[in-house]
Amino acid sequence: MLSQLLNWRTVLAVIAIAIVTGTVFYSQYLSKKIAADERRKVNVWVQSLKTRSTTTDQSALELTNIITSENKDIPIIGTDEKDNPLNDYLNIDTNLIKADSNYLRKIVAAFKKQHEPFTVEISKEPLYYNKYYYGDSQLLQQVRYYPIIQLIIVALFIIITLITISTRNKSTQNQVWAGMAKETAHQIGTPLSSLQGWVEMLKDNPQNEKIANEMAKDVDRLKLVSDRFGKIGSTPQLEEKDAVTQVNNMVAYIKRRASDKVNFTVTNFSEPTIAAMINAPLFDWVIENLLKNALDAMDGKGSIGVTIKNETSSVVIDITDSGKGISAANISKVFKPGFTTKKRGWGLGLSLSKRIIEQYHKGELFVKHSEAGKGTTFRIVLKK
Repeated sequence: MLSQLLNWRTVLAVIAIAIVTGTVFYSQYLSKKIAADERRKVNVWVQSLKTRSTTTDQSALELTNIITSENKDIPIIGTDEKDNPLNDYLNIDTNLIKADSNYLRKIVAAFKKQHEPFTVEISKEPLYYNKYYYGDSQLLQQVRYYPIIQLIIVALFIIITLITISTRNKSTQNQVWAGMAKETAHQIGTPLSSLQGWVEMLKDNPQNEKIANEMAKDVDRLKLVSDRFGKIGSTPQLEEKDAVTQVNNMVAYIKRRASDKVNFTVTNFSEPTIAAMINAPLFDWVIENLLKNALDAMDGKGSIGVTIKNETSSVVIDITDSGKGISAANISKVFKPGFTTKKRGWGLGLSLSKRIIEQYHKGELFVKHSEAGKGTTFRIVLKK
């Protein structure tokens, strides 16, 4: 089915290209034909001027008057042999001539680039003649520009179609994300309630207190995961929270699970608190994902630094590691669902983090800098 769809798309694309190409060539053919016909008309018009200046035959003069009066489309202007404009022009806007004293010279310069002039000899001794330059008629201009307009329309149509398809695909992806997240939260919720009951029963026996407390921590962790998944797909409530506290809590959580050879630092530039509008559970999830990603990029040793900067209109958080770095070819792919360089995992952490920051917090998450073998810096920008 997919291959058939792709084949139809290919066929339609080829047909569209063929139609546009055929239109372009046919328009060029028409423009050349019209241009040749217009040159012939101008030639006849110029010849009629010659006849008018040399004949006294009344019928011939009437014929030349008819010929000269029939040209209502092609702009023509007469000049002397040195290309100085004469007060002899046709189908040129007189209002523009009155408004600009150099307008006729500009017209001559423009027409000179378009077509070779016709000459009318005024006298042989001394040799004196006039030149007649002409430009493209409105019809010829329209025929020449029609393919360009058509290409623009086709390009706009293709762009709008691609944007529509992309928007629809993103909407479908969002629905799938939200549906999976809520279903996961629902599936976790049922055994979680049962586990909470069992933990309470274990606490009733003093001998099981240590086991019960450890199990309670795992249950709380599962509750947090369930809460996070439950918020995906719904509009989260943003509250003013201390970003320094939130980040420090997540660093402490990851630090307990990391090797002693990994050094963690948090820099907040002597500001004890930095307020930011966030949804705490989802924001913590992003920080956790980025810290875990940094930890996975190192072979059990190195450094992870977090800087929190309070700027005029935003809060900027940089998470830097001294790990493997990201190759230039992969930087544009790291946020795509399913992309991962690890042997385990689904490659959803960074993609989900980007969605949380950009869709729910209206902020930004991107790779600020990365160099293979030296490490990576991810940047979060939260608007105030």
